[in-house]
Amino acid sequence: MLTSFLAIPRVYKRAISICADVLLLSLAFWGGYWVRLDAQIPLQSAIHWQMLALLLPITIVIFIRLGLYRAVLRYVGFKVLWTVSLGVLLSTISLVMLAFFMAVPLPRTVSVIYFAFSVLLVGGVRLFFRALIHSSKQQRVAVLIYGAGSSGRQLQLALNQGQEYLPVAFVDDDPALVKAVIQGVNVYSTDAIEKLIERFDIKKILLAMPSASRSVRQAVINRLEKCPCEVLSIPGMADLVEGHAHIDELKEVSIEDLLGRDSVAPIPELINANISGKRVMVTGAGGSIGSELCRQIIRCKPSQLVLFDLSEYGLYAIDKELNEISQYEDLQIEIVPLLGSVQRQHRLQAVMSTFQIQTVYHAAAYKHVPLVEYNVVEGVRNNVFGSLYCAQAAIRAKVETFVLISTDKAVRPTNTMGTTKRLAELVLQALAAAQSQTRFCMVRFGNVLGSSGSVVPLFRKQIRDGGPLTVTHPDIIRYFMTIPEASQLVIQAGAMGQGGDVFVLDMGEPVKIIDLAHRMIRLSGLKLKCEKNPSGDIEVKITGLRPGEKLFEELLIGEQVEGTAHPRIMKASELMLPWPQLRAFLAELDSACFRFDHGQIRSLLLSMPTGFNPTDGICDLVWKAKSTLHHEPHLTVVDEIDFLNSESHQPVH
Repeated sequence: MLTSFLAIPRVYKRAISICADVLLLSLAFWGGYWVRLDAQIPLQSAIHWQMLALLLPITIVIFIRLGLYRAVLRYVGFKVLWTVSLGVLLSTISLVMLAFFMAVPLPRTVSVIYFAFSVLLVGGVRLFFRALIHSSKQQRVAVLIYGAGSSGRQLQLALNQGQEYLPVAFVDDDPALVKAVIQGVNVYSTDAIEKLIERFDIKKILLAMPSASRSVRQAVINRLEKCPCEVLSIPGMADLVEGHAHIDELKEVSIEDLLGRDSVAPIPELINANISGKRVMVTGAGGSIGSELCRQIIRCKPSQLVLFDLSEYGLYAIDKELNEISQYEDLQIEIVPLLGSVQRQHRLQAVMSTFQIQTVYHAAAYKHVPLVEYNVVEGVRNNVFGSLYCAQAAIRAKVETFVLISTDKAVRPTNTMGTTKRLAELVLQALAAAQSQTRFCMVRFGNVLGSSGSVVPLFRKQIRDGGPLTVTHPDIIRYFMTIPEASQLVIQAGAMGQGGDVFVLDMGEPVKIIDLAHRMIRLSGLKLKCEKNPSGDIEVKITGLRPGEKLFEELLIGEQVEGTAHPRIMKASELMLPWPQLRAFLAELDSACFRFDHGQIRSLLLSMPTGFNPTDGICDLVWKAKSTLHHEPHLTVVDEIDFLNSESHQPVH
């Protein structure tokens, strides 16, 4: 029946509300006389009925003007009592004036009783129906709001309008707020969290601290981690202010809050030096690092931004996003999306020369360690020769600054990917010393949170799927940094380079991956399934190290490191080779790749001063399959011509 009532058109609901108020006001009117005069109610008096007949339409008009009938019953709160009280006060004044002008006997206490009865009846019925509607809904999940400030209060109001969550308590660190009652909900000390969870059977804890620093949020999360509840968070203050998110858009606690540090404000002179008013190109613009670089670059207002990527969809996505940002913020920046491979030197040189590029950020690379182990030739071609061709094209196009995005896996590498990135560093170091046209520098850092291939989104997916969480080794550790912070530091480091510099970012403290897995399970409100707790929800499974994977990563090869103008950027002094010697080596490596001679490729990589110390044999899948089948692939004349004419096979100059 209640459902049928809620489904009728709104105009009929308003008519029913008006009829109900007429009845309730009449009861209040005669109730005032009954309380004051007991049995001597003047029901037979025509003049009293006439006065009531005038009072009712006046009061209904007042209610309409105050907007009482615009309020939706299911969403009204205690604030409706103020509207009702104001309307009834004006109605009571009207009653007194009518009694005066119509010479109707009206004891003074009758008007007071009429006011009280009208507020209780008109307001009480509305609150009663609101409670009835809410009680008829499915049971809502009890939640605890951490933070009783303005964001917490807005969150509570938003949740009360919905049907999913029921805020039962606030907790706050501010002693001045403890024991206060905010919108009908009590505020408790943080020490009472465990008792509140048990008392109200709380399933989720909602963090309402969008403006708190990351270190504060991290301390709160550490405190809540032991609670048997899922911890969710509202969007950050920047997203709320800019209108990109709403207060009730709850999300999982970001790993940036769990592991990150408070970022250091960028130095304007460094962040703008190579970008503002210049023509900038980003290779690998559609990737996780490249796309964030583009987002940072566009806000520094270059005159033109060239996006270069092999992935059609990746290029489309970042081009669309950047154009939306440019239009929304009225940046007036020309964005040029170009498809192409860094293995095609002629394409690179044509692009850089045509658009007169001044700054290049080279983020295009194959970075997934096992995949590069399985595809050695393509890894070498893309990471080593792709970087070489980019650098040579930059020199010929007279590019001013060239910044290579490197990795901590280039330090004493145990895999092909890390070795190829160290070779790319050696190429840029050698070219920097061999000419003065283009200023080359490299920026080396560890894992970034949320990038493609990152362990964090993998763990989230595995938790949603019910587990298990896969960790390669119980002792494996990694450095982590947020993508925005890493990209911002890359831009600033590039502005400090003098030529051939290797910059290292301060990655903070390393994180044990298995501990990260355990924390993500607990923060999801689940329990770890293990020998001590076989009835848990999700287990962590050790899968064994993958080909080329290290237990820990390093950022420096030697011990020589010096500070820079930025507290999070260091400069390393690393071994380098002169260009003539390196060029001869690259020619041999190029020839070995062309012949798919994996034995020679492995031998050459071991001979270079990269510190390559492989933990596995040759893992290339084609090479292994060919070794198993014991025959060479037969090439036709057309195949030979295609190979000879291929742009991917270019001599090293």
